Amino acid sequence: MRRSILWAMVLVIGMAVAFMGFAPAALAKPIKVGAIINLTGPASTWGQFHAKGMKDYMKYINEVKGGIGGNKIALTVVDHGYKVPEAIKYVKKFCTQDKMDMIATWDAGSGIMAKPIFQKYKVPDINFSTYQGFLKPPIDYAYLPFGSYIMDSYALLEYIKAIHKGKGAPKVGLLTYNNAYGKSIHGPCKAYAAKHNVDIVGIEMFPPKTLDLNTELLRLKKKGAQYIVVQMLPSAIIMALQSADRIGYKAPFFGTWTSTDPDFFRRGKGLIRDRMFMQFPGCLPADNSPGYKLLKTLWDRYKTVDKFDAAYWEGVAVAAIMVRGFERAYEKFGKITGATINQALQTFRNEDFGGLVPPVTYTNTDHSASFTARIVQIHEDATYSPLTNFWEPGKEKVQLIR
Repeated sequence: MRRSILWAMVLVIGMAVAFMGFAPAALAKPIKVGAIINLTGPASTWGQFHAKGMKDYMKYINEVKGGIGGNKIALTVVDHGYKVPEAIKYVKKFCTQDKMDMIATWDAGSGIMAKPIFQKYKVPDINFSTYQGFLKPPIDYAYLPFGSYIMDSYALLEYIKAIHKGKGAPKVGLLTYNNAYGKSIHGPCKAYAAKHNVDIVGIEMFPPKTLDLNTELLRLKKKGAQYIVVQMLPSAIIMALQSADRIGYKAPFFGTWTSTDPDFFRRGKGLIRDRMFMQFPGCLPADNSPGYKLLKTLWDRYKTVDKFDAAYWEGVAVAAIMVRGFERAYEKFGKITGATINQALQTFRNEDFGGLVPPVTYTNTDHSASFTARIVQIHEDATYSPLTNFWEPGKEKVQLIR
């Protein structure tokens, strides 16, 4: 009898231990993430590499880290073809039908138009475009991954001023699309120039379907622009470089972090030469930082890319910020939902990502992530050389390293 009772107790204890051991898995639920990315529209290789970076990082978290607290990430990537109405359709579906815990939007227009929807359903959204208008109040549930185009504008002009050797103020021309994306640098550049002795000699705008930029660049050349600051997609930058050659214009070109995509280097052979520069806030192979090592680990493991690419980098960076939000939500609240992710993100204070992106800070009144920049030179072999240290434009002095 005693032996039967003893075995019964062992069996009960064993079942209890087993149940406790499997309870987390039984209670675990997928963390649902939706990403609306341009996979087939203009500049679609950019979006395709964003998607590759997101997928690789979240797959890595699931496979190597076991998800977050046993909860695996379920990522759904859809194509909106760079069409705002198509993006809005998916945002509505993600927020209502699919009940996503967090989403990512891609371009400035889609992000702005989606705000009322994801704010209504309390689903955090991180936007790949860093157009500052995305954070126009109310900012609830709307996040940028790193500094806005205001930061790019300040950084580019501050660098130009630092390298300028001529007499008087550097003469700068702006060459941009005539849409919200292109115009996003106009105000910040003019504001910075007015306070820091930079002469904006002209602003030339053009529609995205323009076939050449000879006329626009001729105007800037006649106005004496020594430096050209651009805000346009990479394909249009190639067109600008071609036009500069046609008219014999030797001014260097400076762009925001959106200046390159994988096609840019294929199409830019013989055109990029040594005249193309941009603000880029991410890690580079030359850094040999934990952030760069993470990128290399991902492409070695999944083979979706085989070398550093700025678009792939941003996909990983956006995914890493999301995942850190999931981790913090689980640690603080024991559950991962849109509401807890939003609360968790707002606890970030100089959150360290190993150099993948500058340290991220979000508060309940500021979702701009960071205001840390650096200038790099773009080379025809698809590599980038850092020309400055990281610095906060407008508050710290830029330090040239080349």
